[in-house]
Amino acid sequence: MHQDPSDSPVRSPSPGHTTTTVERGSFCLARCICGWSGAARRSRDRARTDAREHLGEPEV
Repeated sequence: MHQDPSDSPVRSPSPGHTTTTVERGSFCLARCICGWSGAARRSRDRARTDAREHLGEPEV
């Protein structure tokens, strides 16, 4: 697994949640230290959106 270097961990206002994106082959997925993992996506941007949604942040 490779972490996308353009993605830095994103911390949530609620403790215990820090998300990152990881690449698995040609797919990218969002993960959180709480154990949550988003769906594998071909779009890095969609994986980042999954992470924001997990954190409860509004869409950009």
